[in-house]
Amino acid sequence: MSSEQDPPIDYRALAEFRYQIRRFLRFSEQVAREAGLEPQHYQLLLALKGLPEGRKATITELAERLQIQHHSAVELINRLVERDLVSKQRDVLDQRQVILSLTPRGEEVLQTLAAYHRAELQIVGPALVAALKAILTDSALATTLQESEPHHKNMDQEDQVVQEDK
Repeated sequence: MSSEQDPPIDYRALAEFRYQIRRFLRFSEQVAREAGLEPQHYQLLLALKGLPEGRKATITELAERLQIQHHSAVELINRLVERDLVSKQRDVLDQRQVILSLTPRGEEVLQTLAAYHRAELQIVGPALVAALKAILTDSALATTLQESEPHHKNMDQEDQVVQEDK
């Protein structure tokens, strides 16, 4: 489906970006579990607090923001309500809709976890941004690999060995 005019796909740049995303997600999952939450619980708390202005905090909206099925969002929300992290109330204007909000305890838990996430992004953010830039620009992966973690140098050496064998 690609034409001759399409730029070549830089698989290493894509793989590096995916790796950097996965590293951050793994950190996020670990921190959430250490706080006694499932990763999806933290994601829902964050999505609820971080809704774009003018959006109602409905189950449908949160399901969309989390990219999950409506019934899965209902289950997650019910668990968070049981843990006193989220509250539900009927919309004043449309009684069919349930409006969600963080409880004071939910605010506290989210604030703590978000602080850990921001601190981690200070550390891994540059490598993540560099990986994305390598995909979006012609300044390919070389810069990304040099600025990233030391283990990437080993990967460069392995690539040279493979190329020399050809």
